[in-house]
Amino acid sequence: MARNILLAQFMHETNTFCARKTGVEAFRGFYCHEGEEVVSSLGNTQNEIGGIIEVAREHDWSLITPVATFATPGGPVTREAWEAFGQRILTAASTAGRIDGVLLCLHGAMVLEDGEDGDYRLVREIRQCLQPDVPIVVTLDLHANLDPAMVDHAEAILSYKSFPHVDMRETGRKAARLLAELLDTPHQPLATILNKLPMITLPEGGRTDRAPMTELLEMAQREEAAYPQIVDISINAGFSFSDVAEIGPSVTVVHRSAPELAQRIADELSLAMWQARDAEQEAVLAPDTAASKAVAYEPHRRGPLVLADLSDNPGDGAYADSTALLAALYHAYTRTTRPPDTLFGALHDPDTVEAAWQVGEGVMLDVSIGGKADPRFGGGPFRAQARVNRLGNGKYRVESPMWEGVEQSCGRCALLQIGAIEILVTRLATQALDLGIFRSLGVDPAEKRVVALKSTQHFRAAYGPIAGAIHLVDSGGLTSPDISRLRYRRIPRPIHPLDPEVQWQPPRPAGQNEGEQSG
Repeated sequence: MARNILLAQFMHETNTFCARKTGVEAFRGFYCHEGEEVVSSLGNTQNEIGGIIEVAREHDWSLITPVATFATPGGPVTREAWEAFGQRILTAASTAGRIDGVLLCLHGAMVLEDGEDGDYRLVREIRQCLQPDVPIVVTLDLHANLDPAMVDHAEAILSYKSFPHVDMRETGRKAARLLAELLDTPHQPLATILNKLPMITLPEGGRTDRAPMTELLEMAQREEAAYPQIVDISINAGFSFSDVAEIGPSVTVVHRSAPELAQRIADELSLAMWQARDAEQEAVLAPDTAASKAVAYEPHRRGPLVLADLSDNPGDGAYADSTALLAALYHAYTRTTRPPDTLFGALHDPDTVEAAWQVGEGVMLDVSIGGKADPRFGGGPFRAQARVNRLGNGKYRVESPMWEGVEQSCGRCALLQIGAIEILVTRLATQALDLGIFRSLGVDPAEKRVVALKSTQHFRAAYGPIAGAIHLVDSGGLTSPDISRLRYRRIPRPIHPLDPEVQWQPPRPAGQNEGEQSG
């Protein structure tokens, strides 16, 4: 008899400092698949759902798929969105009849508008709907802010190991195989150990293309390979723009009846994370400095100069409408006879998109672009004359290794020309982490001399291979690495780096019980 597996995805990374709440439209606008459409739309993609479906077919599972949805990070998730998606999953869990196992694809940093941890609530309430012996396996983003109590309700919790997240499908595949193990060998149960650290985040958000995260992951991989009882070790960098009690980095260790060994590994990794808390980070430029580099840039290598404004990254919940870098580029270009051919985006401004659609392609219009959500973060509106080069519906298929094959949308959009700068303006705040968002409008980033993006790290998966050089920029947006501007009220104190006096040690000396249960 085929096993019935509940499979659902409800993902959001919540920036509690963002005043723009995340409602039903944000989820349905980016991507949202319900019922049988979950399998047909995501089965052949690099989404974790794709990896799970691959294993489900191997085991001839019957999948119950209420919803798979993701919204661009932003402010807290509304009650209506919870009812539309979270409650839909809970209803399936309580009314679908026999359920043999559950696979949940969550972010780990969802906050509801009442301040509750949405991921923990969903796992806890699903557990209440099920028989106690029904296993639950949860996948998370590397930037999860985990409530330690989640391990009481799920047998296995594991996260992406890459940032950019290019291992989504692999993570889903591993999660499904762990569920298969739980179902096939119930006498060998799995459990998860979780350690939290008194830090807001790991350096550079835990980017996995440089130290210290590369070294931490290598350490985790060695431990996982050394012991057959250890089936997964995940390092979560945490998400710094969420004012919640569960903020901060964590380690999860999934084990087969080896709690002391798993705890020892979690303690050693936690200590290494703590010791790396002040690791050197990549230089971040001011907008004027970045503009000067753009003017001087010669594509002597193989591609454009990429300027990544990490402070206005909608992938971290920023407003995506900061104008400081745009203004700096525009004014620097007016002082040179050969301004570089530049692509800028995506800038969130529904009013400007609507104005462009009203006049049509090829028409000039006066624009007051960006700077409307909160001018304190990255400047007020930028006023200029713009030509409407192209209009589009905002739908594109991701080409990047991250989410490859997934159909996404930035909503109705417009490609505007202001001097030497082409600007993608969108109805939905969307991180331009993929080339397809521009190519859908007939413009190829690889052909530009300069590409200015609103992104922190995910852009590297697609733009790294085409870039001649990359610089990070801080335009003063909501997600600036200077977190001293933010007013945290709910996080535990003391905490690094806000409280220099904070100290942390593992509960027992690292290396104790080294040989425990190693046979």
